Amino acid sequence: MDIVVFGASGRIGSAIVEEALKRKHEVTAAVRNPEAFSLRHDRLKAVAADLLDPVSVAEAVRGHEEVISAFGPAAGHEGDLLKVAESLPAGMRAAGLERLIIVGGAGSLKTESGERLMDTESFPEAYFPLASAHADAYEIYRSTELDYTYLSPPSAFINGRRTGQFRIGLDRLIVDEDGRSSISIQDFAVAVVDELEEGNFSRERFTVGY
Repeated sequence: MDIVVFGASGRIGSAIVEEALKRKHEVTAAVRNPEAFSLRHDRLKAVAADLLDPVSVAEAVRGHEEVISAFGPAAGHEGDLLKVAESLPAGMRAAGLERLIIVGGAGSLKTESGERLMDTESFPEAYFPLASAHADAYEIYRSTELDYTYLSPPSAFINGRRTGQFRIGLDRLIVDEDGRSSISIQDFAVAVVDELEEGNFSRERFTVGY
């Protein structure tokens, strides 16, 4: 496929780009500063794009098949997630694209108690603004007419490797037998590109974990 990845310079976005290239996809990294983008590959190009500007989004995605957003806001700018949830679909509609995969947050996933993770006593207070913004952005994506998939990560990304082995769920946080909720960034990227190729969760949210 010919895809666009926003947030490609981040650790999750760059892992997604690398996984997509391994699987022979054509990738456009839509970043603020293409000159500073360090990844190089024959099937990879970098273009300048501003996710907060629908016109810029439209220019970046026009002529491609699918879009992946791994955008993560800077600390103190969590509200940009909501702005992106408005500008990204608007730009895609203007360019005639419908298929979007969003790397979202874990905070709105349900725990065994039925509470959202972000509402549990053990959830770090410092992360609440980001979790809340992700949850609000998810509701905006749900209201669009796009063929979206929202992928929530587990509680933590861990140092690891690409195994291709993980569990898949819907709205409930995945934990292992010791109560840990985690995945390597490389395996998370596998889950993203699997969804890109297979399209199992059209207009749905899903999650992954060990």
